[in-house]
Amino acid sequence: MVASRREQLTFLQFPHQAMDFFEGQCYRAGYRNIAGIDEVGRGPLAGPVVAAAVIFSRGWIDEEITDSKRLSPKKREDLYAKILSSSRSVGIGVVDQGEIDRTNILQATLKAMEIAVGKLSLPPDYLLVDGTHGLRIRIPQRSIKKGDTISISIAAASIVAKVTRDGMMIEHHERFPQYNFAKHKGYGTREHLEAIRKFGCCELHRMTFRGVKAHTSPT
Repeated sequence: MVASRREQLTFLQFPHQAMDFFEGQCYRAGYRNIAGIDEVGRGPLAGPVVAAAVIFSRGWIDEEITDSKRLSPKKREDLYAKILSSSRSVGIGVVDQGEIDRTNILQATLKAMEIAVGKLSLPPDYLLVDGTHGLRIRIPQRSIKKGDTISISIAAASIVAKVTRDGMMIEHHERFPQYNFAKHKGYGTREHLEAIRKFGCCELHRMTFRGVKAHTSPT
């Protein structure tokens, strides 16, 4: 069940607002442990969906932190280290390709986010969630479309999730080098699709996804 207090705060947006604008509104409303939540890996043909939740101290800001997709791999790695050392708490949730196939990518994404919240060592009292769907957690929350571009804590979560998932796919490359997961991280690139046609699928592939489901025999 989505938190009954989800709409308790009214969030106003203004042009060129600061990246901690939403967090600031939460603090002024009396909340103290505000977690930003985001995920990575909804679109790939292989591997898990990974979510992260991040809580910063009030007023903490870093102008370099933004949506992970806007950053180079090197910059993401640098900011990932900074986030881990500067945050009050970080939680990570992972849902594998098997569960993605058994349910669907939306449900798997929400579950990964909920796991990430549960892994926080500091219990949050308000959630800022990237996207348009609320979480099935009884914690006051707000969904923010494109939140990873306008919220410092959500943007940080996107970086943590991206670096974590990329690292997992690089490790998987050692087991399945024929797919070159280290390069494309499981996304549906031409190289990846050609590898699927040549070698078939492996246990990491999402068998219900277009581009994969025609190849139903794992290698």
